[in-house]
Amino acid sequence: MKRSYLALCVSILSAPALAAEDVDTSDWICEFCPFEDGASGDYDVGATSVSDDSAYFGNATGYGEEGVYANLDSTGTYTSEQQRVRWNVEDLGLDSRLVNLEGGKLGHYEYNFDWSELPYRQFFTTATVFTDAGNALLTLPDDWVRAPTTAGFTALDANLASRSIESDRQNLGLGGRYHISQRWSINAEYRQRNNEGVRMFGGGSFNNASQLPAPFDYTTDEVEVGVRWGQQNAFVGLSWYLSDFDSKYESLQWQQAFTGADGAESPAAAQPPDNRFQQLRLSSGYAFTEWRTALNLTAAIGQIEQNAAFLPYTTNANLSPDPLPRSSLDGQVDTTNVVLSVNSRPIKDIRLRASYRYDNRDNQTASEVYNRVIVDTFIGGPDVNFPYSYKRSKLALAGDWDALDWLRLTLGYERRNLDRTLQEVTKQEEDLGFGRARFRPTQGLEFDLRYGTSRRDNDGYNEALAALTGQNPLMRKYNMAYRFREFADVRATWSPVGAPLSFAFKALIADDSYSRSQIGLTGAEENSYAVDFNWFVSENASIFVNAGVENLESEQFNSESFSDPDWRATNDDSFSSLGLGFTLRNLGKFDMTLSSLTSQGETKIGIDSAAAGADQFPNLETDLDRVRLDVVYRRSETFEFNFYATYQRFKTADWALQDVTPDAVPLFFSLGAEPYDEENYLVGVGFRYRMQGN
Repeated sequence: MKRSYLALCVSILSAPALAAEDVDTSDWICEFCPFEDGASGDYDVGATSVSDDSAYFGNATGYGEEGVYANLDSTGTYTSEQQRVRWNVEDLGLDSRLVNLEGGKLGHYEYNFDWSELPYRQFFTTATVFTDAGNALLTLPDDWVRAPTTAGFTALDANLASRSIESDRQNLGLGGRYHISQRWSINAEYRQRNNEGVRMFGGGSFNNASQLPAPFDYTTDEVEVGVRWGQQNAFVGLSWYLSDFDSKYESLQWQQAFTGADGAESPAAAQPPDNRFQQLRLSSGYAFTEWRTALNLTAAIGQIEQNAAFLPYTTNANLSPDPLPRSSLDGQVDTTNVVLSVNSRPIKDIRLRASYRYDNRDNQTASEVYNRVIVDTFIGGPDVNFPYSYKRSKLALAGDWDALDWLRLTLGYERRNLDRTLQEVTKQEEDLGFGRARFRPTQGLEFDLRYGTSRRDNDGYNEALAALTGQNPLMRKYNMAYRFREFADVRATWSPVGAPLSFAFKALIADDSYSRSQIGLTGAEENSYAVDFNWFVSENASIFVNAGVENLESEQFNSESFSDPDWRATNDDSFSSLGLGFTLRNLGKFDMTLSSLTSQGETKIGIDSAAAGADQFPNLETDLDRVRLDVVYRRSETFEFNFYATYQRFKTADWALQDVTPDAVPLFFSLGAEPYDEENYLVGVGFRYRMQGN
């Protein structure tokens, strides 16, 4: 969704970045761009036909089902001596619609309204026997016959019904700013985000599991109010922010399809709990114009609260665990955030930047001993929750030197510190340094080269704590382990003087070494290359070609015997894409663009075990082919017709889904999701009316 005018103002208020180069602070106070009196805008009306149902094609686009869709779009402005209004409407006839309205009176007030919807479509091939009886209760058919394995589900075929895995998101935004005086203003904004639909959920028992179509309905309400004072070279702002998350269902309960322990026929699982976050934030900035230096400071304190009631240990009335130590988590996390930045240009050819960020999350939640119940079947041993906290900071320094008219050199350094509690690594440090050279040996030819390294170390791995939580003491989590990284990237652009050509090349190489890890991730490499070519054949014709390849490799070790490493796994991900097309303009009254895209992805997963030898999973594959044609006929300066057509083929190979029907696996009752194999045609026609202002 496009950022609204008010959202842009809020971002300037909350985290301003003063331009140190020229220290121009004229944009600190939100001002409207000048418009001539009158209204102007574009209005698009049309229809689009989609050939087939497609979860992939319909994801985020709104074109998920076969049929004809209305297309309604508009952008425009209305201005007068007293008012300015700007609107933007996109895809009003689709589930991916967007409406934005903003306006106000220059120097007095501004307002905005935003509404958007976004469809999420994951699978149309899924099916289930469960029925949503309301309040997130999934029930089985009346004639269902429970059995130890899926082979005994004799009522399956008669009751299996299609159930798509999909959801819809809605976003509402209202806000405004009022200028009390030239220097003082107040602002308020309200946002509501709703996400409702059906997701996949794994419901396990002691020796089997069911894949469930779990309903969910999440709503997040956000409020922000603030006051701001600003003048030519300084500003101060104070704001209060509230985020309130609400889940309609506190639990998901389902009837067990398999036979199992007596009393465990209706398990339940907690859903994301309601929670609240509040924050008070102070932001300020000052520009030292004589020194060509800008200073920014943002400081905030906040609190996260979660006090949703606990579910019972179990729904099995035959079990009698100890009482819960408390009725709810009564969770509380206090947050502190500080950001300080300095940008300076002390002399003409040198620019300096420095910033410091501090983030503290102090978890005040109590630690208790809980009596675990294992999948509603038997009572397990005691378990303790670990409410960990952390403090992290980042110091970044960088400087640019225009050594020559055609050469700029940059050096940078970062120091990151992370302190944790109740985790395997309590103190972690990372140092990163890089150098960069940007030079233009000739007009039209430019290179940008960067190389750097980073080293992450810690104060030791707490193997006793790892063993307490059931981990192999030799395990090193990748985000806590020692790591040495090298990275380099190259960018080159070439636009010959006097020639209608442009060429761009980009390459990235990165290597991560976890040399002190015996079990866990031990190494990873990334290589990517991309080219972009444009040729303006004539004033009315152009051709473009872009291509890219990317490869990701990683290696990890583990142990079958909970001791020394005795097997390893390798991952090799490769991706490639090729796009090309051409545009013809002013063919009489016609414009035409034809473009195509083809991309492939492949993942190879290898296993090498001391007990079973080397083996490999079937490859995971993704293939996408797309062709699009756009034709525009300009009937007049204010009226034009358009035609567009798209062909898309998307296919995947996924061994985890292939041929896994609901009863294919004896102890796993699945939803039967299939790998994507979709072919779709989209054809649309419409017209555009362009209204010009006075």
